[in-house]
Amino acid sequence: MKTAGDIIAAHNQEVWSISPNATVFEALKVMSDKNIGALPVRDGGKGVVGIVSERDYARKVVLLGKTSQETRVEDIMTPASQMITVNPDASLESCMELMTAHHIRHLPVFAKERLIGIISSRDVIQAVIQEKGRIIESLQDVSQTLFIQGHDDLIAGGKG
Repeated sequence: MKTAGDIIAAHNQEVWSISPNATVFEALKVMSDKNIGALPVRDGGKGVVGIVSERDYARKVVLLGKTSQETRVEDIMTPASQMITVNPDASLESCMELMTAHHIRHLPVFAKERLIGIISSRDVIQAVIQEKGRIIESLQDVSQTLFIQGHDDLIAGGKG
Protein backbone atom coordinates (compact mmCIF):
# COMPACT_ATOMS: atom_id res chain seq x y z
CA MET A 1 0.00 0.00 0.00
CA LYS A 2 1.16 3.52 -0.76
CA THR A 3 2.35 5.89 1.94
CA ALA A 4 2.37 9.62 2.66
CA GLY A 5 5.98 9.66 1.49
CA ASP A 6 4.95 8.15 -1.86
CA ILE A 7 2.52 11.03 -2.41
CA ILE A 8 5.19 13.60 -1.51
CA ALA A 9 7.70 11.93 -3.86
CA ALA A 10 5.17 11.76 -6.72
CA HIS A 11 4.40 15.47 -6.47
CA ASN A 12 8.05 16.47 -6.16
CA GLN A 13 7.05 20.05 -5.35
CA GLU A 14 8.71 22.77 -3.37
CA VAL A 15 7.24 23.27 0.09
CA TRP A 16 5.93 26.82 0.14
CA SER A 17 5.62 28.57 3.49
CA ILE A 18 4.65 31.88 5.05
CA SER A 19 5.85 33.94 8.00
CA PRO A 20 3.64 34.24 11.09
CA ASN A 21 3.93 38.02 10.71
CA ALA A 22 2.54 38.01 7.15
CA THR A 23 -1.03 39.06 6.60
CA VAL A 24 -3.70 36.50 5.89
CA PHE A 25 -4.14 38.23 2.52
CA GLU A 26 -0.50 37.43 1.66
CA ALA A 27 -1.03 33.80 2.68
CA LEU A 28 -4.16 33.57 0.53
CA LYS A 29 -2.26 35.03 -2.41
CA VAL A 30 0.47 32.36 -2.11
CA MET A 31 -2.15 29.62 -1.77
CA SER A 32 -3.98 30.91 -4.84
CA ASP A 33 -0.82 31.33 -6.92
CA LYS A 34 0.44 27.84 -6.03
CA ASN A 35 -3.00 26.19 -6.15
CA ILE A 36 -2.72 24.81 -2.61
CA GLY A 37 -5.09 24.94 0.34
CA ALA A 38 -2.68 25.24 3.26
CA LEU A 39 0.74 26.63 4.09
CA PRO A 40 3.23 25.75 6.79
CA VAL A 41 4.08 28.76 8.91
CA ARG A 42 7.83 29.19 9.43
CA ASP A 43 9.50 31.60 11.82
CA GLY A 44 13.10 31.93 10.70
CA GLY A 45 15.39 29.74 12.77
CA LYS A 46 12.50 28.26 14.77
CA GLY A 47 11.32 26.18 11.83
CA VAL A 48 7.65 25.28 11.46
CA VAL A 49 5.55 27.06 14.07
CA GLY A 50 2.14 26.22 12.64
CA ILE A 51 -0.09 25.70 9.63
CA VAL A 52 -2.67 28.01 8.06
CA SER A 53 -5.41 26.94 5.68
CA GLU A 54 -8.25 28.36 3.62
CA ARG A 55 -10.59 26.93 6.24
CA ASP A 56 -8.80 28.97 8.94
CA TYR A 57 -9.44 32.07 6.83
CA ALA A 58 -13.13 31.25 6.43
CA ARG A 59 -13.70 30.46 10.10
CA LYS A 60 -11.37 32.88 11.85
CA VAL A 61 -11.45 35.91 9.57
CA VAL A 62 -14.56 36.03 7.40
CA LEU A 63 -17.03 34.68 9.95
CA LEU A 64 -15.66 36.98 12.66
CA GLY A 65 -15.93 40.08 10.48
CA LYS A 66 -12.18 40.65 10.27
CA THR A 67 -10.22 41.52 7.13
CA SER A 68 -7.49 39.46 5.54
CA GLN A 69 -5.33 42.54 5.01
CA GLU A 70 -5.30 43.47 8.69
CA THR A 71 -5.17 40.01 10.27
CA ARG A 72 -1.83 38.29 10.80
CA VAL A 73 -1.25 34.64 9.99
CA GLU A 74 -0.15 33.97 13.58
CA ASP A 75 -3.61 35.06 14.76
CA ILE A 76 -5.45 32.32 12.85
CA MET A 77 -2.91 29.51 12.34
CA THR A 78 -2.98 26.17 14.09
CA PRO A 79 0.16 26.21 16.26
CA ALA A 80 2.75 23.44 15.85
CA SER A 81 1.85 22.05 19.28
CA GLN A 82 -1.69 21.32 18.00
CA MET A 83 -0.83 20.21 14.45
CA ILE A 84 -1.73 16.69 13.39
CA THR A 85 1.25 15.32 11.46
CA VAL A 86 2.48 12.06 9.96
CA ASN A 87 5.81 10.56 8.98
CA PRO A 88 6.56 9.44 5.41
CA ASP A 89 5.86 5.79 6.29
CA ALA A 90 2.24 6.49 7.28
CA SER A 91 -0.18 4.42 5.22
CA LEU A 92 -2.84 6.16 3.18
CA GLU A 93 -5.43 4.41 5.34
CA SER A 94 -3.98 5.92 8.53
CA CYS A 95 -3.78 9.35 6.84
CA MET A 96 -7.46 9.12 5.90
CA GLU A 97 -8.37 8.04 9.43
CA LEU A 98 -6.49 11.00 10.95
CA MET A 99 -8.04 13.48 8.54
CA THR A 100 -11.52 12.14 9.24
CA ALA A 101 -11.10 11.93 13.02
CA HIS A 102 -9.71 15.47 13.30
CA HIS A 103 -11.84 17.07 10.56
CA ILE A 104 -8.80 18.31 8.64
CA ARG A 105 -7.93 18.34 4.96
CA HIS A 106 -4.15 18.79 5.12
CA LEU A 107 -1.48 16.70 6.83
CA PRO A 108 2.09 17.94 7.21
CA VAL A 109 4.59 15.15 6.60
CA PHE A 110 7.73 15.24 8.75
CA ALA A 111 10.86 13.13 8.33
CA LYS A 112 13.15 13.33 11.35
CA GLU A 113 11.57 16.61 12.52
CA ARG A 114 11.97 18.19 9.05
CA LEU A 115 8.89 19.13 7.04
CA ILE A 116 9.07 17.40 3.66
CA GLY A 117 5.60 18.32 2.40
CA ILE A 118 1.90 18.57 3.03
CA ILE A 119 -0.60 16.09 1.66
CA SER A 120 -4.26 16.91 1.14
CA SER A 121 -7.34 14.74 1.40
CA ARG A 122 -7.62 15.06 -2.39
CA ASP A 123 -4.07 13.69 -2.77
CA VAL A 124 -4.92 10.71 -0.59
CA ILE A 125 -8.21 9.99 -2.37
CA GLN A 126 -6.55 10.17 -5.80
CA ALA A 127 -3.77 7.81 -4.69
CA VAL A 128 -6.28 5.32 -3.26
CA ILE A 129 -8.34 5.42 -6.48
CA GLN A 130 -5.21 4.81 -8.57
CA GLU A 131 -4.16 1.93 -6.34
CA LYS A 132 -7.63 0.34 -6.50
CA GLY A 133 -7.58 0.77 -10.30
CA ARG A 134 -4.31 -1.13 -10.55
CA ILE A 135 -5.71 -3.92 -8.38
CA ILE A 136 -8.82 -4.16 -10.57
CA GLU A 137 -6.69 -4.28 -13.73
CA SER A 138 -4.52 -7.08 -12.38
CA LEU A 139 -7.60 -9.03 -11.25
CA GLN A 140 -9.12 -8.61 -14.71
CA ASP A 141 -5.88 -9.86 -16.29
CA VAL A 142 -5.83 -12.92 -14.01
CA SER A 143 -9.52 -13.57 -14.65
CA GLN A 144 -9.03 -13.36 -18.41
CA THR A 145 -6.01 -15.67 -18.27
CA LEU A 146 -7.93 -18.22 -16.18
CA PHE A 147 -10.89 -18.02 -18.57
CA ILE A 148 -8.66 -18.65 -21.59
CA GLN A 149 -6.88 -21.53 -19.84
CA GLY A 150 -10.21 -23.03 -18.80
CA HIS A 151 -11.57 -22.68 -22.31
CA ASP A 152 -8.44 -24.26 -23.81
CA ASP A 153 -8.62 -27.12 -21.28
CA LEU A 154 -12.29 -27.66 -22.13
CA ILE A 155 -11.55 -27.78 -25.87
CA ALA A 156 -8.56 -30.08 -25.35
CA GLY A 157 -10.64 -32.34 -23.11
CA GLY A 158 -13.36 -32.62 -25.73
CA LYS A 159 -10.91 -33.89 -28.37
CA GLY A 160 -9.51 -36.74 -26.41
